[in-house]
This record gives sequence, structure tokens and C-alpha cells, in this order.
Amino acid sequence: VLYIFTNHVFLFLPGLVCCYSIISGPTNATVLAGSEARFNCTVSDGWVILIWLSNGNPVLSISSSQGPFETSGRFTSQNYTDSNGFTSELIIRNTQLSDSGKVECSVQQADTRFAFLSVQVNGSLAIKNNTLTVKENETIEIVCEALGWAPAPDIAWMTNDSFIDKSKYVTQYSQGSNGLHNALSILTLNLTDTEILTCLADIEALPNPQNATVTCIFVNSTL
Repeated sequence: VLYIFTNHVFLFLPGLVCCYSIISGPTNATVLAGSEARFNCTVSDGWVILIWLSNGNPVLSISSSQGPFETSGRFTSQNYTDSNGFTSELIIRNTQLSDSGKVECSVQQADTRFAFLSVQVNGSLAIKNNTLTVKENETIEIVCEALGWAPAPDIAWMTNDSFIDKSKYVTQYSQGSNGLHNALSILTLNLTDTEILTCLADIEALPNPQNATVTCIFVNSTL
């Protein structure tokens, strides 16, 4: 097996496998597009060449004698050695949707461990009006629009810090451009008091859901 990294050529002979192995491999990660993703791989003594692959393509190699050979500024590494062995930390900078997939740590064809990277996109979220006047016995529809997400976000509605029953709103999803997703959620209500309504959009990589609010001012028709 022949791997070429810029001006460095590494030839692996399957028969030349000794007593080294991967002690612990990378673990799955979910990150927002544009942020960093990090994966660790710890190998025992005796290794010579460690290869990192992204979706089957070698992106970084590390020689025990010469250190790392980088093929792209987005794929770099930090390395640590202790009593447990040698640890290579792959750092993927400015992650992109196309980085999603399998990330592999391979040691001279002797051992391979892999994990999966999920890169997600935090799109926009908006309710057209910031305030709305509502009359007594009036049925209102509030429209919340999420554009340019990956994956499609989970949509929920809240009022007075309580979730609104799902039967009160309908959410439609559509395919956007460049692998992104859109969502349109319509909330239908009859109000009896002034309320602040909040539309929430959530994906796994977000620490907190994105939100958009509208203040519905209730007007009693008898006044």
C-alpha cells in the first residue's frame, strides 16, 4: 500500500506488522460548521507511521522519527507522549458539511479505529412581526421560518415558559440549496390575554435552541 503526502512517500508492507496497536481510537463528534473538531488516537510503543483519514482520504500523517506531515492547513495535529503511549490529536479547523463522515486512525495497516463526524449548520430563524394586536375571539396564525439548516431543525413553540401542545402548530420541511434544509411552522391560537410567543429551532450541535419571539397584545372588544 502506497500513501503519498506532498513530497513524502510511505510504503506499507502488510507482512511487516509487529507488536504495536491502537490503545484507544477516536470517538464520534458533532460540531457546528466553522468550528473545530478534535479526535484522539493513542497507540502503543513500536509504531512508525500513523495515518489520519477523512472519508477514506489521507489528510495527515505522523512519523515517529520526523513528526507530522500536513497536506492541508485545515487538518493539523497536537501530539502527546506519556506512560500510556503516544497520542495524536487530529484537529479539523473551519469544519464544513463535506467533512461529515468517517474519520479513521490507521497505524501501518496493523490496526485501524474510526469514528464519525457530523457537521451541522445553524441557519436563520425569524417571525415576520415583532408585535401583533389580537382581538377577543380572534383566531391568529403566527408564522416562524427557519432557513439554511443542516440537518432540518426540530421546531417547538412556547408561551409563558411552557411548551405549547403540538396539535396547535404545523411544521412543513423543504429542501434548500447546498444540502441545507428549510422549515415553516404555523401556530394557530385563540388568546385571552397578552402573551409572548416563542418559536424554538434546535439541532444537536447547538448548546441552546435558537429562538424568535412575538408579543401578542390582547385587546378586549368590550372596552
